[in-house]
Amino acid sequence: MSCGCGKNENTGDKVNPIQGHCVCEAVRFIKRLQDTHRDEDCFDCDTDCFMRPLGSLVNPANERFNTRVFSLLTEDGDFFKSMYRPVSKSPAECKHHVTNCFSVFFRVQNIFDNCCATLMVLEPLDKHNCPVDIINCGKVDLEKLCKVEKFRATKSCITVDLNCFCAIQCITDTFVTQCNTPA
Repeated sequence: MSCGCGKNENTGDKVNPIQGHCVCEAVRFIKRLQDTHRDEDCFDCDTDCFMRPLGSLVNPANERFNTRVFSLLTEDGDFFKSMYRPVSKSPAECKHHVTNCFSVFFRVQNIFDNCCATLMVLEPLDKHNCPVDIINCGKVDLEKLCKVEKFRATKSCITVDLNCFCAIQCITDTFVTQCNTPA
């Protein structure tokens, strides 16, 4: 039997990646969902990465969705973070906001080979569309994560081996404008 980090519980040996890996399979599913979403089904669970249709994580009627936002967790349970280039256009009230340009929020752009994926780094925003600085002293600040309510596309992508992560947490479904215009 394999555990979440791609290791065999009984022996500690690495599991053959071809046999499957839950993070990889979840990201594959999210990519398929983003590519072919239809608003036909209703589900009661509100945080399962495998929920259909796209939009079912938030469930408001008549909204457009093209992204299932998610975070990845490393073997030690820490959030995986990546740098991004900030979007220069922010509302005037955000001029006093300083961000260190790190995020733990992603959108899958492509998945290929044996569980490799290109992820777009999403800029975390508060309810006023101002960037949220989620890093404090080099670590993810869990209290600041609670202030994140929206997301904006960045021009920053990262290619990852999905077999290197132990967990995926789906955050919400949203519409992310991929032309880097303000949210």
